[in-house]
Amino acid sequence: MFVSRGSRVAALTACATFLLATSACGTDAPEEAATQQARLYGTDGNMLNSFPAELKDRADLVDGMKGTTPLTPLPEDFKSRLRSVDPKLTDYLYSAETYDAIVISALAAQLAGSTQPAAIARQIVGVTNGGQRCEDVATCLTLARNGQDIQYRSVSLTRAGFTDAGEPATASYATLHFDGQQINDGKTEFVGAGEESAASIKAPPKGKKQREGETDRADGSPLVIGGLLPKTGELAIAYPPMAAGAELAMREINAAGGVLGDPVTWVEGDDGTSPTVAKATVGRHIAAGVPVIIGAGGSGISLEVLPDVVKAGRILFSPSNTDDGLTTVDDKGLYFRTAPPDSLQGRALADVILRDGSQRIAIVARKDSYGEGLQAVVKKELEQAGISADRVKLLTYQPPEGEDAPPVDFAGGAKEVKDFGADAVLVIGFGESAQVIRALADAGVQIRH
Repeated sequence: MFVSRGSRVAALTACATFLLATSACGTDAPEEAATQQARLYGTDGNMLNSFPAELKDRADLVDGMKGTTPLTPLPEDFKSRLRSVDPKLTDYLYSAETYDAIVISALAAQLAGSTQPAAIARQIVGVTNGGQRCEDVATCLTLARNGQDIQYRSVSLTRAGFTDAGEPATASYATLHFDGQQINDGKTEFVGAGEESAASIKAPPKGKKQREGETDRADGSPLVIGGLLPKTGELAIAYPPMAAGAELAMREINAAGGVLGDPVTWVEGDDGTSPTVAKATVGRHIAAGVPVIIGAGGSGISLEVLPDVVKAGRILFSPSNTDDGLTTVDDKGLYFRTAPPDSLQGRALADVILRDGSQRIAIVARKDSYGEGLQAVVKKELEQAGISADRVKLLTYQPPEGEDAPPVDFAGGAKEVKDFGADAVLVIGFGESAQVIRALADAGVQIRH
């Protein structure tokens, strides 16, 4: 569990270097000003084995980089099933959340006895709370076909179900470490967050029992699910595990007999990590009558397309949105996510940074709802742990939009980081954040390995 705020403040008082530790004060001594080095930290958008390739000939800069990501300890069986879909898979970020978003959607449609988005939406939260617990697709679908209320538990949803807002009540985060240019799984630490009591207790509509041999299509079957995942753009480094999770879910749903008597159909779609690309994809899904759209990858992209989705009365279900603001967005009950909000990740990040004894912290974020939202949460957590506001510096950069956009220019920001004398730099971004790290090194910020 997370160290409490009170414990953190006590640790800061006891340790003159402002260390936050779960067991002891630690031994790292502050660097002398003349040889100041900065530790590098990242988040879910760049803590991937595929990220060093974005740095090209400077890939060694990630050596020693630490960060957090929403992640549960994935069973080896699940990872093996993912690799049966994509043998080249090197990362698993949001694979479980993508898998679960699709399975929950399918179970909700089966219980609703309909592919109408409003009917499916009314069942989604209930699929994860109350009822008979089930943990595999075949068992859950069998129960749903009998109209049985179920409590779905699986790879990303292990402790508690969804809140009334349609997001996980509890979460698990992993602290990841780059050794060289690979994440060292042996150093990965997991921490739980959230409260089980936050899960919804509202009863869903009674499930409809499927009539054997029903073929009149009055239920609107077959169920069609559309993708809105980052196949291209700055978040494309996260696409392979998400795509593998989506395909695995589709395979296992259809192997278990599909939904409402028919196989479920997947319609691929790219969000491009771009509002323009994502809006075009959403438009095509709406025109084709797709009731459930899985995505977008980035929180800012979802915020851009959500009005179009809601106006059309469709469901947007993201496996990777973490912006806190999406909890209260006006979605008419049509937006859901399997990724936890950044209010939880921000605390995990602050704890990781403080444990290393950092005293002057620069937080660099992409200028969008994800980057600035998480930046604000981390700052708040650092200050509540005793780091004064004058020792936290916030900077943002404009992320590129589109494949032909010019690279991120962070030369000025990098100089500010150096002049600030930061001994820790947190970079919140996607693939483009590699350009920020290069700029820091070019400005003379000595990245500590």
